[in-house]
Amino acid sequence: MPRKLTITLDDAVYEGLHRVVGTRKISRFIENLVRPHVTGADDLEASYAAMAADEESEAEALEWANGLIGDVADEPG
Repeated sequence: MPRKLTITLDDAVYEGLHRVVGTRKISRFIENLVRPHVTGADDLEASYAAMAADEESEAEALEWANGLIGDVADEPG
């Protein structure tokens, strides 16, 4: 069951989260960062499976990875 948590962040960190992660994605971003540190190694496989099942996140990751291809193509040989 999801729980609501209130945390305090420095203004620069808060603004960076909004700029980089996006307004509606901060909770998921923080949970994905924190989960492996607090749930134990036994849950690592389940965490990866859950991340892979998140179609929106996987689509964003694929878009990001595909965006890097253009950067590499511009590098001098």
